[in-house]
Amino acid sequence: MSTKKDVVDEYGDDNACDAVTELDSREIVGGSVSNVVSDSSETSGTEVARFTTLPHKIFSSDKSESHSGHLKLERSKTEPPTHNSQFAQEAANISDDSDSEQQKLKLLKRIATVRDNGTVEFEIPGDEESRVLGVESQSVCNEVEDEPLDELELHYIPPIQIVMLIVGTRGDVQPFIAIGKRLQEYGHRVRLATHANFKEFVLTAGLEFYPLGGDPKVLAGYMVKNKGFLPSAPSEIPVQRNQLKDIISSLLPACEEPDMDTGVPFKPDAIIANPPAYGHTHVAEALKIPIHIFFTMPWTPTSEFPHPLSRIKQPAGYRLSYQIVDSLIWLGIRDMINDTRKRKLKLRPVTYLSSSQVSVLDIPHGYIWSPHLVSKPKDWGPKVDVVGFCFLDLASGYEPPESLVNWLKDGQKPIYIGFGSLPVQEPEKMTQIIVEALERTGQRGIINKGWGGLGNLAEPKDFVYLLDNCPHDWLFLQCSAVVHHGGAGTTAAGLKAACPTTIVPFFGDQPFWGERVHARGVGPPPIPIDEFSLPKLVEAIEFMLDPKVKERAVELAKAMENEDGVTGAVKAFFKHLPRNNEPDLDETPARRSLFSLRRCLGFC
Repeated sequence: MSTKKDVVDEYGDDNACDAVTELDSREIVGGSVSNVVSDSSETSGTEVARFTTLPHKIFSSDKSESHSGHLKLERSKTEPPTHNSQFAQEAANISDDSDSEQQKLKLLKRIATVRDNGTVEFEIPGDEESRVLGVESQSVCNEVEDEPLDELELHYIPPIQIVMLIVGTRGDVQPFIAIGKRLQEYGHRVRLATHANFKEFVLTAGLEFYPLGGDPKVLAGYMVKNKGFLPSAPSEIPVQRNQLKDIISSLLPACEEPDMDTGVPFKPDAIIANPPAYGHTHVAEALKIPIHIFFTMPWTPTSEFPHPLSRIKQPAGYRLSYQIVDSLIWLGIRDMINDTRKRKLKLRPVTYLSSSQVSVLDIPHGYIWSPHLVSKPKDWGPKVDVVGFCFLDLASGYEPPESLVNWLKDGQKPIYIGFGSLPVQEPEKMTQIIVEALERTGQRGIINKGWGGLGNLAEPKDFVYLLDNCPHDWLFLQCSAVVHHGGAGTTAAGLKAACPTTIVPFFGDQPFWGERVHARGVGPPPIPIDEFSLPKLVEAIEFMLDPKVKERAVELAKAMENEDGVTGAVKAFFKHLPRNNEPDLDETPARRSLFSLRRCLGFC
């Protein structure tokens, strides 16, 4: 059991008192949220992000914890179950500032259950569904959206300096490179701050670069291993927390330090960020500059679909799933955020779900996907835009190896199979399944080795080509269908190329995209990585070979042809940017709290 001395050792004397009050709340860490009545078919990540994933923290201060180190949010066998009629009110009380944090924690424990596999389950009682749905209908936004900026107007906006704070894998970074390049074309100075792994990628695109903390390979490997975003062993906790601390502590320097290579000073007028940066809104508050959040997965509460990191099947729980996920995120990172606020940002600490935290409702959000795949929900207001997929043209300068060109000419269009930046637990076994599935269905295939190490064949196969790296916007045009992890960028590239798509989600928002692809009729149901097998892959390939599926894929690709998500993102950014480029000091980001559950459910 942790003592005050333990906390002083971790936090130092200055923060010991604050940290001690947080011991209970730090028991809960980020986790994916699932519903006990759901199946497992439904996971931005990104490639995650994707890192859009939830943070992790376990603090062993509860003797009821299992020996494996997993937190148990399960209702005690001796505790009477919460009466159904109390559910909606108890859920709303999570954000009631009149309750102590321990009371809030107990409420969350009664509502949610953390399982050994890392998922967090909660269920809307049957007799509460109509009541909750009735409440939610009151929160639908009927505001008229502002007229979008004319493209000509973009040329007359005075130049400003913009810093992008982007956490994730290459698939998360790539659309922001496209947006940054377009902003530069309009005369603005853009610094893209992301992991050091992507320095060359950013500089080659002509953008300024600044390194953020965190290693995407470590993060991705951790997320894949711990499917529900909870660590599988206590020994792994420091590794993940150090990654998150490195990211959060690097945000302020990324905004205000001179260029590390040239020494040229930098002073941002605005911030663009994705949610896995975690401390981005707090930095915006400290610098008193506007912030705009862009993301490849939904982060704004809606009644039309659940949070992508959840598994909720009941429509009554869709909006609630956003609050549960958000609560778990905050409980997992609160100590790190408050330490940064006090020590680096010189701001007051914020309390759990109080009115002084970061609001995802009042900050402008832009979602990077095609409205033809997922239309903007009716209950998203004028500060939320669906801008379209943001493609970075990599094909025009790509020279494919001669061996690949010759192999493509030698037969029918192949099926692409690859999982990008995600590590595969058993690459040899997965490679064997892929090769046998191609053989059984009579298809040729391109296997992308990626970070997972696929493609170690005992003997070469003439119907298989092993590939290292190749731009998707070039490669997918040569393919008949694609099988991948379901990162938003990879999904977009496959659909743009009119390829029927099978998604094998690992974590994060990937099951969400798998479900969207299937709902659109351009791919089979997603195959979770733990369920990847020869029969399922064979069935998926046969599904994609159906001419009707190809027709729908071509139809969707044509609908996406006229979209320009990059320009859409730039227009959305400037539409919401204060005209005088000065934020309302009474409405700084950290004064607009994590959305209140009462507001989410329509109680206020």
